[in-house]
Amino acid sequence: MALHGKRIVVGLGGGIAAFKAVALVRELMRRGAEVRVVMTDAATRFVGPVTFAGLTGKPPVTNLWAEDYAGEVHVELGEWAEAMVVAPATMNLMARAATGQANDALLATLACARGVLFFAPAMHARMWSHPATQANAQTLLDRGAVLVGPVSGALANGEIGEGRMSEPEDIADAVESHLSYGDDLAGARILITAGPTHEDLDPVRFLGNRSSGRMGYAIAQKALRRGADVTLVSGPVHLPAPAGADVVSVRSAREMHDAVMARFESHDVVIMAAAVADYRPSARESHKIKKSDDLALELVRNPDILADVGAKRTDTPSVLVGFALETQDLEQSARGKLERKRADLIVANEASAGLGRETNRVTLVDGDGATALPEMSKTAVADQILDRIRALLSTRPRRPRNEAKQGPPN
Repeated sequence: MALHGKRIVVGLGGGIAAFKAVALVRELMRRGAEVRVVMTDAATRFVGPVTFAGLTGKPPVTNLWAEDYAGEVHVELGEWAEAMVVAPATMNLMARAATGQANDALLATLACARGVLFFAPAMHARMWSHPATQANAQTLLDRGAVLVGPVSGALANGEIGEGRMSEPEDIADAVESHLSYGDDLAGARILITAGPTHEDLDPVRFLGNRSSGRMGYAIAQKALRRGADVTLVSGPVHLPAPAGADVVSVRSAREMHDAVMARFESHDVVIMAAAVADYRPSARESHKIKKSDDLALELVRNPDILADVGAKRTDTPSVLVGFALETQDLEQSARGKLERKRADLIVANEASAGLGRETNRVTLVDGDGATALPEMSKTAVADQILDRIRALLSTRPRRPRNEAKQGPPN
């Protein structure tokens, strides 16, 4: 259990997303953490304190004046906690935290906290985009807090927008990553490709593959949580954009090639996790192709993005990572790709083990050999890949940020 023995305080603000805190507490405890809960008075109107007493075995702190709390409980909890997670963090709660108020149990505990502070914002999209909220969020970030979300999705009133609280598992992942790794990739500039590419036949049809983009997105999310600056070049996927990433949306292999080639020299690491189509139709029809007995397609090769980056790299990127999706001869194929493409690391996986699934089983192949990993979640695989990248970066100098060539604006 990755959080075994970790001491975590979960603080609830008064918002409709408070019900998700129940699942968050359970998830943190499932990962081995010892959890205490602190609630604002408004939060108790959404979730009953007895729920958390039943989950954790200890009554949540809801009122600093209660006779049950002997001594300065906010000071004691602040000293005890290795991390404090505020979820949901409402507009009002973030404003009061940013201005140093301590007039309830949650704010007083925040003021005394020694550990890492996490805020999971949850509010209407217009409240999140309000200049005051953005300024308060930046103040909390400047003081060392970690923001997890918000994400785009359905809001309480049925509208769609950015302001939805991150899911409990994603918040737990952020806490786990930070407590396990800290900011071990702080300052690293990482370019990641993800998802499939679609090669259009006509206005309604395309050639594509079954890639979901989950692996590349998991790497982006984990890299962000470990302090990296992330640029994500994404093909068509049905996944929320990782909060904090610079996302460049593309459709075809040629568009992805152009986006990567324009940016790779300004990055320390390039991770080619996308399932790029090897071929495209030689011509795109301007009208829908009519049904006939036989249809013959003429295909031409798409550019090889990994090979082109490998051929043109000088001192940047410091680390080049490729993926090899195979149906046979996994390690042998990955070894050949490592050498031909001048990569530092190849992540090899069988199509049946990871394509479109939540889990993956990969073999990491580099100049020193091959390491086969057991089947695990793609977020866990992402950390394994980033661990290897961190080790490679430690042996290579990074170009100062002000000397890096900057890619074009989105």
